[in-house]
Amino acid sequence: MFRSEESATSVRRPDRGGRSTVFGTKGAVACEHPAAALAGVRTLDAGGNAADACVAMAAAMAALAPMTTGMGGDAFLLFYESGTGRVLGANGSGRAPRAVSIEKLRDRGISEIPERGGLSVTVPGGVRLWQDAADRLGRLSLADLLEPARAFAEEGHPVAEVVARYWEVAEDLLRKNAAAARTFLPGGRMPRPGDLFRQPELAATLAAVAEGGADAFYNGRIARSLATATQEAGGYMAEEDLAAHETTWVEPIHTDYRGLRVYEIPPPGQGIAALEMLNILEGFDMADLDPLGAERIHLEVESKKLAFEDLHAKVGDPEFAGVPTEALISKDYAAQLRERISRERAGASVGPNLGDDTTYLCAVDAEGNGCSFINSLYMGFGSGIVADGTGVCLQNRGHSFRLDPEHPNSLVPGKRPMHTIIPGLVTKDGALWSVFGNMGGPMQPQGHFQVLSNLIDHGMTVQESVDHPRHFHDHNSNVLLVEGRMPADEIERLRTFGHDVEIGADYIVPVGGAQIIQVMKSGVRACGSDPRKDGCALAQ
Repeated sequence: MFRSEESATSVRRPDRGGRSTVFGTKGAVACEHPAAALAGVRTLDAGGNAADACVAMAAAMAALAPMTTGMGGDAFLLFYESGTGRVLGANGSGRAPRAVSIEKLRDRGISEIPERGGLSVTVPGGVRLWQDAADRLGRLSLADLLEPARAFAEEGHPVAEVVARYWEVAEDLLRKNAAAARTFLPGGRMPRPGDLFRQPELAATLAAVAEGGADAFYNGRIARSLATATQEAGGYMAEEDLAAHETTWVEPIHTDYRGLRVYEIPPPGQGIAALEMLNILEGFDMADLDPLGAERIHLEVESKKLAFEDLHAKVGDPEFAGVPTEALISKDYAAQLRERISRERAGASVGPNLGDDTTYLCAVDAEGNGCSFINSLYMGFGSGIVADGTGVCLQNRGHSFRLDPEHPNSLVPGKRPMHTIIPGLVTKDGALWSVFGNMGGPMQPQGHFQVLSNLIDHGMTVQESVDHPRHFHDHNSNVLLVEGRMPADEIERLRTFGHDVEIGADYIVPVGGAQIIQVMKSGVRACGSDPRKDGCALAQ
């Protein structure tokens, strides 16, 4: 009972978004769906580590949010190994079919790869990464990790509210493919929030992979169905492309920002743009700026424009094109770029935007291992093609290829497209400091900086850092989208700088969904989950 009216009225929610930071002393997870987060914690309870928890959550999300992720998509991870202090990276992206070429598409009168349909399909790499992460980094069997997902698909699950909104905007797309409509429009319509949704064919596919490993997906009946569905829709992916797929283990790239080391996956991912932004903005006193002020947002947007110029002009698959990675993330280069920024005037914007539907999740275990994991179909429901009898919706990652043979991201048989999905990981003096991410296509590098700056420069709590109003600069239109919680006078100041500002609702999807776990000095895990999504953070 409160002793006075004054003390009673001074008690408030810790964050305006209505959520508290979640604390734990052992394992912790953060994910976009509470049922998937629970699967992650139960995996930790069963003796799994951070990698196991992330694989279990990623597979669960394939059933729980099938428009954002799935067995037909790609995945990346970063893993902090507590015993050695090493950071490992894995690129689980697939390649263009061996039978496709720019010349073939030109002969068909195609000047750019369409957003949807068979031509947009590349080999899905996520399932192979699930297996490899479990085998190389985890402790539990892949079969154990897939069981929650199989149960969600077989027994059904109530559709979450934000998931239902994503579903709604894709309803017309799903009607164009018979297998997609049968799978994702039960009774001829999209599920509504709270409706029980079952996917028996996906459950069977998950069961086959649980029994036979990833090889059951990339060879045999499932692979045949994936290839047939792609080719019937005008694409080129063949069984041989699937059988040849392998995860690529990579050395993560990094930069230092105010005493912290930030890791990203190297090209063809766009993590390089996040590191460029960090380097550019380190030269400004961001902590001295109002976290909701026009000056802060202006500098972040201008640094993003410069980083994205490089991203779209210089980045592709390094196996096929020379990417000057070290030069682009050097401090000297950042100093040159910084000189191009006016503190009072918005610059120009160039380059195309990329897809925006992804699921991000992360985990830290009791031993201090940390895993940052991201899985994606690229755009909502990917290509819009479901392989008959599998429940698998194929990604449309090939849409990002260019049909200019001189461009580093040009379409070449067996090449990986420039990729949007980027997990983030931070260390301090060699110890794990944070695993984090912010899904949302071209929002991801922008979101990585915004969330980290909230924590590092502005001293926010973990939950405040993901709840804080974010902004998204659209490279195509040069529009700056801000959330409705931005002060009106600061919005007007942005306009005086020359920004074309559009005001959204208080919490909007284009600024992405962030999840984060920070390891405090005491060893306590502090976890935040974005209120713009359905999910939550859970800790032991």
